[in-house]
Amino acid sequence: MAASPAYGEEKGGSSSLGEPEYGHDPASGGIFSSDYKRHDDLKEMLDSNKDSLKLEAMKRIVAMIARGKNASDLFPAVVKNVACKNIEVKKLVYVYLVRYAEEQQDLALLSISTFQRGLKDPNQLIRASALRVLSSIRVPIIVPIMMLAIKEAASDMSPYVRKTAAHAIPKLYSLDSDQKDQLIEVIEKLLADKTTLVAGSVVMAFEEVCPERIDLIHKNYRKLCNLLIDVEEWGQVVIINMLTRYARTQFLSPNQNESLLEESAEKAFYGSEEEDAKDAKAEAASLAKRKPYVMDPDHRLLLRNTKPLLQSRNAAVVMAVAQLYFHLAPKAEVGVIAKALVRLLRSHSEVQYVVLQNVATMSIKRRGMFEPYLKSFYIRSTDPTQIKILKLEVLTNLANETNISTILREFQTYIRSMDKDFVAATIQAIGRCATNIGKVRDTCLNGLVQLLSNRDELVVAESVVVIKKLLQMQPAQHSEIIKHMAKLTDNIQVPMARASILWLIGEYCEHVPKIAPDVLRKMAKSFTNEEDIVKLQVINLAAKLYLTNSKQSKLLTQYVLNLAKYDQNYDIRDRARFIRQLIVPTEKSGALNKYAKKLFLAQKPAPILESSFKDRDHFQLGSLSHLLNAKAVGYQELPDWPDEAPDPSVRNVEVPEWTKCTSREKRKEKVEKPFYSDSEGESGPTESADSEPESVSEESGSSSSSGSSSSSSEEEEEEEEEEGSGEQSEDKEEEEEKRMKRKEKEGSRKAAPGSTGSPSEEEEEEEEEEGAKKAKKKKASQGRKSHTETSSEEASASESSSSGSDSGSEAEAKRRKVPPSSRAGPKEISLLDLDDFTPPPPQPVPSSSIVSTSLVTDLEGLTLTDTSLAPALLSPAFGAVRTYELLHRMAGEGLSVEYCFSRRPFPGDPHMVAIQIQISNNTDAEVKSLRVSEPKPLSGTRIQEFPEIERLAPGDTASVVMGIDFCDSTQAANFQLCTHTRHFYVSIQPPVGELMAPVFMSENEFKKEQGKLTGMSEITEKLTLPEKCWSDHAIVQQVTVAANVGRVPCGADNEYRFAAKTVTSGSLVLITLERREGAVAQLTVNSEKMVIGTMLVKDIVQALAQ
Repeated sequence: MAASPAYGEEKGGSSSLGEPEYGHDPASGGIFSSDYKRHDDLKEMLDSNKDSLKLEAMKRIVAMIARGKNASDLFPAVVKNVACKNIEVKKLVYVYLVRYAEEQQDLALLSISTFQRGLKDPNQLIRASALRVLSSIRVPIIVPIMMLAIKEAASDMSPYVRKTAAHAIPKLYSLDSDQKDQLIEVIEKLLADKTTLVAGSVVMAFEEVCPERIDLIHKNYRKLCNLLIDVEEWGQVVIINMLTRYARTQFLSPNQNESLLEESAEKAFYGSEEEDAKDAKAEAASLAKRKPYVMDPDHRLLLRNTKPLLQSRNAAVVMAVAQLYFHLAPKAEVGVIAKALVRLLRSHSEVQYVVLQNVATMSIKRRGMFEPYLKSFYIRSTDPTQIKILKLEVLTNLANETNISTILREFQTYIRSMDKDFVAATIQAIGRCATNIGKVRDTCLNGLVQLLSNRDELVVAESVVVIKKLLQMQPAQHSEIIKHMAKLTDNIQVPMARASILWLIGEYCEHVPKIAPDVLRKMAKSFTNEEDIVKLQVINLAAKLYLTNSKQSKLLTQYVLNLAKYDQNYDIRDRARFIRQLIVPTEKSGALNKYAKKLFLAQKPAPILESSFKDRDHFQLGSLSHLLNAKAVGYQELPDWPDEAPDPSVRNVEVPEWTKCTSREKRKEKVEKPFYSDSEGESGPTESADSEPESVSEESGSSSSSGSSSSSSEEEEEEEEEEGSGEQSEDKEEEEEKRMKRKEKEGSRKAAPGSTGSPSEEEEEEEEEEGAKKAKKKKASQGRKSHTETSSEEASASESSSSGSDSGSEAEAKRRKVPPSSRAGPKEISLLDLDDFTPPPPQPVPSSSIVSTSLVTDLEGLTLTDTSLAPALLSPAFGAVRTYELLHRMAGEGLSVEYCFSRRPFPGDPHMVAIQIQISNNTDAEVKSLRVSEPKPLSGTRIQEFPEIERLAPGDTASVVMGIDFCDSTQAANFQLCTHTRHFYVSIQPPVGELMAPVFMSENEFKKEQGKLTGMSEITEKLTLPEKCWSDHAIVQQVTVAANVGRVPCGADNEYRFAAKTVTSGSLVLITLERREGAVAQLTVNSEKMVIGTMLVKDIVQALAQ
């Protein structure tokens, strides 16, 4: 050992002897590797600064673990690399830590802060691995940290992380069962998850933590049934087993009427005529009370959705569906599982064993199901013994009068097998067939007697045992067989067979009066050498012969009893003492002596040869308990069917209570009115030719307005060409409407509500005619002129592009329609005047129809002068629009650029966010050729450049509009702003509130859509409102400044609702702010886009807190 320091110093800790160890697998060092130098090369590699070496070391370590080698001594070296920036290394480190965190808990605890940081990592695999390691550290002190981590992971954007959270729940529960209530909340949240990746894992957690909480499944039952086909295989197994138990508690038995009829048939068969007459009325009454069975639609849904899984490649899934059908399906439908189960018999022997166990149980109750597949259960010589015995069990269960001859021929072949256990089981099977089918009893008995002359002692012994049971059924006819068996006592040495022969001779000694005493004589000779079971039967034989033939057997009996009196086995000594007192009368013997003959020679019932699987079906098929025929730990009992069906409405989630209004009736009433109103009489026939009355009545109930009477044709994406003609006529009508509006506005300009601060278009036109020459006004008017000129193009372009959008659903079609309130008759302010302050009318409308009459009724009585409501519904924002700096005048060498989000639809593409850009020339020289060059957007992002500005005079300002499709993301769009001399790299990053457009909907429609966006699509935050935000006006103002949303009417005073849709995908964003006691409020955002929802909550909370 003295040389060890030098040994370690050479070549930085790896000696020449150790070099081959470096090149080869560290686990295979063999006798040349010394313990104190073990894994030094790997430790060096893990301590190096190169990621490539660390990665190589981790790969080798994980390979060692995979081969079952112990790598726990490397834990300190590996755990140091948990903070490594290389993702590949980090993944492997976490794989190692999951394996050894439980063994090395103290060292793992030192790195717990790193694991917590890993939970915030941008990579979903790292987040999931960090949670997996954290839940593998089995130390009670970190339970609160684990609980917090699981709650956060349950709300994670990545379904993989949420799945890992579901896996961590049972680990935490086993560590600290006091956390059950909190874990149930997480399980409830994850059960609402619509992702197939999470479904199986969360149901597994449910089964481990709270299987009794069946109420958590009600709302998710239909979703689980529909998702089942897409869940991963092991998830399917867990869900199917859980749903089997659920269905047994929630639905009525589909075979209840059949079982009642069977019971009454049995009574009629066994009962007397008098009893039948008495019970006839009672049975009729019970049948009358019992309603005809109608299967619950949810019960049918489960059976229908699980049936395709019988074709799964995974045997466990097929087995799970088979047990579900066996326990839940009507008898007529159970047969479909037979073919799938028979298919599994071509699989591995382990799978065959489990499947045959279940088939054996099923074939007792549903024999007809497997009869067509009888040959599939024939035994192959290559089958293991256990499989052979199970197949015999199934064949015996399937035997009936029609196929018994085929089965017995098979059995004859099996008896010649070399497998002794299998032969013994075959003989027992023959005995069962003989018992069950009286027609072949004699044939079987003769065959078994022939086996008595077999050379194999085990075959003879098993035959004797089975013959003994068969002879008990009709002993008088078979005295010859008993004589034949008596002769075998000299040859058969198997104790059970010898005992069976002795019992037979003793029981039926009156049929063989000459042979019985001789057999007793022979057995008395060899008594001391016999096995205990044989000795007991010799004593019984002696007692029976003493009672029936005392003349010949008295001395023999006394001799046998004396031998037994001094036997080593106390059972035999006790039996001898008991029998002596019973059969040999003395002064001391009691009254039982008189009844000795009745006791010994009583008529004994013939044994019933039953299947060992007869009563196993009270265990759920496919379970470990069924396999073992004993209740295993964690087994959930299969509930009995309820007598009365529980309320099926608990599973209703798709249509909440408050949406069950008579909207359809209203629609029908609306359809009954003339298809075109008087105001629509002028619209061209070209448009109406395209529309279909049926689709209008189903989708909207009426044509939407004079400007869009071809809206029903827009609902079908295939009809784009037909839409073209309608759009052209719409453009003409819009121009005419604008001329009319201008005339009205000249007369009633004072009555119109104030605009957002900019002069109206008419004033600007007058200024232009008068020739006002201020530069800023000139540029602004040019920009607005171009905006006015393209307004009709905007309408048609947005319609045509939205008709080709992704969703193509009814809701999408309904969004494009104009509100019916545009035909609202003569009022102080007509909806045509809205162009006064929101030109052009906003295109983004709700995902649920805005043409429904419920909106008209909700808006009736509302005036547009309401300061808190009108701007939220109709104007893009409250005060001045917030501006952002794009290019500072110092960086732009005198050119400064600012931008703002105009919150108006971008002309040409409604999926783009319109951005108004103001360019100021602060230099003394003229700037030429201002343009956007070489946009480099991220994948999916699109940029529509503004038209090139040819020249910008010193001191002048130009205003232009460009469009960007941010793909519902807040990532910045990068591009170059170019002049004739310079290129400036700039980027625009949108706040999340600018990625959406307002939506107009009624309160009922809002609630209906909100009901669809629950669970993972709902983000809730509590906040305290500052004093300045206590008024309705202030709250609405702050929310609409933070996000481009529309106000939704609300009946409650303490609630504020807003709705919008994302510009790119059209996904709904619903905002609810509910004021509680004092300054406390709760903000809820419902959206499919969870990231947008989360960011929007932060922005609104921040806006309200300012």
